[in-house]
Amino acid sequence: MAKVVVIGIPGEKGLWLADLTAGTVTALPTPADGSLANAAAIRASGGAIVNGVDFAVAVSSAERVFAGHYDG
Repeated sequence: MAKVVVIGIPGEKGLWLADLTAGTVTALPTPADGSLANAAAIRASGGAIVNGVDFAVAVSSAERVFAGHYDG
């Protein structure tokens, strides 16, 4: 089972790596080639890619999530 997730959200140009085991989120360098670069290009043109994730929601604040709410 995956314990690492690559994240990109609208308005945020770069991609981020969330390591669930380590509890960290790190900015990724812009991918130059390979499948991640292809995915980033699709994203830059307005597309969305979802693979291996069964729940993802962008929220306005961590406080709302910890209070049991999300903006959906």
